[in-house]
Amino acid sequence: MTHPTLKSGDKLVLASHNAGKLAEFSALMAEFGITVLSAGDLNLPEPEETATTFAGNAAIKALAAAKATNLPALADDSGLCVSALGGVPGVYSARWAGPNKDFNAAMARIEEGIGQDEREAWFVCALCLAYPDGRTLTFEGRIDGQIVWPPRGTNGHGYDPIFEPENETRSFAEMTDTQKNAISHRARAFAAFRKACLD
Repeated sequence: MTHPTLKSGDKLVLASHNAGKLAEFSALMAEFGITVLSAGDLNLPEPEETATTFAGNAAIKALAAAKATNLPALADDSGLCVSALGGVPGVYSARWAGPNKDFNAAMARIEEGIGQDEREAWFVCALCLAYPDGRTLTFEGRIDGQIVWPPRGTNGHGYDPIFEPENETRSFAEMTDTQKNAISHRARAFAAFRKACLD
């Protein structure tokens, strides 16, 4: 089955109110000549994320934006899964930080909940491309690693200071954006999306 591809000159809505994500995706799309508009700039409401999977929440966001703007929309849902916590915080990663987005408290909560022996964790990113007619395509990326404590580094965002990817000695927050983006869960999901929809 051939997927409808995005072409140079096309407009794409990024179903996110996160300025950091907009900058990241705008840079990724620029080389393909695609203009990225954000849900925030278009004053679109943020839909309730009621799904229990990353793919489900990405689809809710992408479909809402595609239908509201009559343009193709891309949404990403991502989070940190900790083995010793049964995969939590997972889809609730942002909510664990509370209304004030206090990720220091959320990171401490993870550390308190796991033992010294079981440090295994992974980041997942689901990217969903939705069209106004309701068609969706989903791409997932995952990177495995471990929880480190205390938090290390000042780059990145969210749980990056306590996540050390496998075969690495640095946390995500100790890497430059370029280094992290070369290996991250989002980069892996984007690579699959690019192969199917852009190349």
